[in-house]
Amino acid sequence: MRTRAWPADRLRSVDPRLADAVLALGLTAAAAVAGQQYHPAGWPPFDATAYLLTALVGLPLAVRRAAPVPVLVASCLAFAGYLAAGYQPSLNFWGPAIALYGVAARRPPRTAAACAALTAAVVFYSGQSARELGLLVTVVQALIVPAVVWAFGNGARLLDERNRQLAAVTAQLHREQEWRARRAVSEEQRRIARELHDVVAHHMSVISVQAGMAGYVFPSAPEKARTALGTIAETSQEGLRELRRILTLLRSGGDEEPDARAGAPHADGDRGDERTPYAPIPGLAGLPGMAERVRASGVPVGLRTSGTPRPLPPGVELCAYRVVQEALTNVIKHARSARVEVLVTYLPQTLAVTVTDDGGNKDGKGNSSGRPDPANVAPGPGHGLIGMRERARLYGGTVVTGPRPEGGFSVRLTLPVPAARPAGPENRPPA
Repeated sequence: MRTRAWPADRLRSVDPRLADAVLALGLTAAAAVAGQQYHPAGWPPFDATAYLLTALVGLPLAVRRAAPVPVLVASCLAFAGYLAAGYQPSLNFWGPAIALYGVAARRPPRTAAACAALTAAVVFYSGQSARELGLLVTVVQALIVPAVVWAFGNGARLLDERNRQLAAVTAQLHREQEWRARRAVSEEQRRIARELHDVVAHHMSVISVQAGMAGYVFPSAPEKARTALGTIAETSQEGLRELRRILTLLRSGGDEEPDARAGAPHADGDRGDERTPYAPIPGLAGLPGMAERVRASGVPVGLRTSGTPRPLPPGVELCAYRVVQEALTNVIKHARSARVEVLVTYLPQTLAVTVTDDGGNKDGKGNSSGRPDPANVAPGPGHGLIGMRERARLYGGTVVTGPRPEGGFSVRLTLPVPAARPAGPENRPPA
């Protein structure tokens, strides 16, 4: 069903240049008809010269938006010539007034004031030409008419400026909203990239090392090779579970894939009715399992806890888990013969996690007694350390990395956490 447009809406849709042309032609025609029909005694007849001067007064209004000041000057001079020729003022009086409105609506107040003074002089001259008007009426007319026209025109100019400022502010807000949206998308993409990097890099590094070791010892130690293959199977299943968790979190609420429905089989042998779509995110409780997997790859890992463990925000635990995972992955890649120590320290308002390795130094002089492993392939450059720092920064923490004076490398994560509540009677669990 089509809705009818209001007359005001239709008028706004008209081209302003067309409206000015119609106004100029209409005013000129009305002034000519009035001058011809209304002819008081004592005034010269409305002849061809009067028609020409009337046209010079009204027709310039067709371009009053493009050149408001020249139009006003031309209209005032033509009207003054018309009056000087002795013709009755007629409707030509409105030509300079409409031209003054255009100047006041589009030019600064100083320019509009000068044009108003010119219009007041012409209006005064018009009043003097009319013999029936007294001096007081002529002066009042010369002052009031330009003042009123200037006031309306200046109001239109101020309104137009406010509309332009509002449009500029609206455009700026729109650009800022687009920028924030792009930034949010970029941050989410970086977060997902960090998650995928941490999951894939760690598990694939363990799988790569175990596969290389299995192939290396298979002829001489089949049992050890079989153990390595079992570790590969477990690590790959855990990696698939974590990847599925990340992808599930990215799905929209109603767009579940078939393997997420209850009872659907999965690649890792799980069944959909035994697993919730949103599995718990990894935390500090998963560090022992991670350390066990790394030990199975041939890297000795010690895990210690200092202070009193307590529940922490899930994001903090995930950050700590991923930093430890990245640090251990780097050890597997770059220093497989090293011994690693992971220390988790619970402080009153801080969680500190330190991962240190000795670099594989056995004699303290930088010489490693470990035998080179043919499965240990040097990796390309990565962004693990940058990802650690970005994760810590999101939670207001810091990551300090660097070589140790006695050899090896250290990674220290510090995160602010809620203060531990005192173990008073009101905070003790019920018996």
